[in-house]
Amino acid sequence: MKTPNLFANIPLHNPDKECFECLINTDSIMIERIISKGHKSTQSDGWLAQERNEWVVVLKGRARILFEDKVSIQLDEGDYLNIPSHKKHKVEWTDPDIETIWLAVHYQAKENTMNTTEERNDTFATQSNLLF
Repeated sequence: MKTPNLFANIPLHNPDKECFECLINTDSIMIERIISKGHKSTQSDGWLAQERNEWVVVLKGRARILFEDKVSIQLDEGDYLNIPSHKKHKVEWTDPDIETIWLAVHYQAKENTMNTTEERNDTFATQSNLLF
């Protein structure tokens, strides 16, 4: 049996919208593959502010996330970012020349697991002068 592959079955480019594919969805976690090519959030999309935390990684391509406080973060292949729940953000830019393949993990953090996540966020925030 062949296992699914995140880089396989890339749909044809649709200039009007990104492709979202749910890989796992339970009460506690949702994992989705997102495929973008030159896409960005529009004014009509408004700010995203999910109920759950969102951890994203760019597997292929490049993207930029803009936060409401005007902080912009460039994500290149292999870069990941943890976005706390209710943190207003939007996709500012994705590479128009190649597909950007993201993996997004939406999760509800438990109190007893926050220390590790907070330590990682603090390290990232210190390195980037960002405080989420």
